Amino acid sequence: MPDASGRLRAVFTATVTGILLVALVVPPLTEAADPPNIDRFMAALGAVESNGRYDAVNSTSGALGKYQIMPENWASWARRYLGDPNAAPTPANQDLVTRRKLTALYNWLGDWPSVAHWWLTGDGNTDPGAWSDFSRGYVDTVLAVMGSDSLPVLPSVVTAQLTAPQPASGDSTIYDESNREIHFSGGWGQAEYSTYNNGVVRYAIDEGATAWFTFQGTSITWIGPKGPTRGQAKVYLDEELVATVDVYSLHFRPRTPIFSQTFDRLNTHTITIEVVGTPGRETIALDEFVVGG
Repeated sequence: MPDASGRLRAVFTATVTGILLVALVVPPLTEAADPPNIDRFMAALGAVESNGRYDAVNSTSGALGKYQIMPENWASWARRYLGDPNAAPTPANQDLVTRRKLTALYNWLGDWPSVAHWWLTGDGNTDPGAWSDFSRGYVDTVLAVMGSDSLPVLPSVVTAQLTAPQPASGDSTIYDESNREIHFSGGWGQAEYSTYNNGVVRYAIDEGATAWFTFQGTSITWIGPKGPTRGQAKVYLDEELVATVDVYSLHFRPRTPIFSQTFDRLNTHTITIEVVGTPGRETIALDEFVVGG
């Protein structure tokens, strides 16, 4: 998302009237085909607004999620596109609501620059000459990212093709993040996604946040997501640092083996994950541990 103060200056004169007018003027959503290049526009919009973070919250405006939707807009858009004004802003819901809103805006405004301008200001004026310098700069940035050869278009939760690790063998046991034997400290939240184990992971962004798990087995594997907003974590076994893993990936991969260790014999061990707090991509998440017997 652009500088918060700049965004507030650009939005100040248009926010109230723009939101109200758009609510009245935008035609009802129809089951139309997706606009051209909507996946690239969504990826660019998410990258500019939040660096692709579904858990982002603007401390000044309250704008939430990957696409930085204002709270009052979320309630009305969720009612319109999900049928529930109280729907949680899960990654899947954020993508679905945004895709449908962008489709309606494109069908109304006719091109992606005008949609980007509206997204920033709530103003449906399609004449770039009437836009503020700040708005034109924002639109140019979104379009530049949209046209970049390195733009990671995936994932849109609605369209992503997802992969999962092989199921645990008969002598392995899965402990998902909700298991009472897994302990957390330092501020871990929950994130939802359809292909996570039971649809939920625990995640943290603060340096020093830890998760630890004591188990008896001959191997341990940490399963979790990788992606462009993911950072580094230190892994300890029995209080000894054994690895610093980097879970960055150009494309989002919801369930991957992040760390694995085998042991010579069956014994009791403790694995600890400590968040490094990598600048710009702090997020570390735990979906499950797989323990070999």
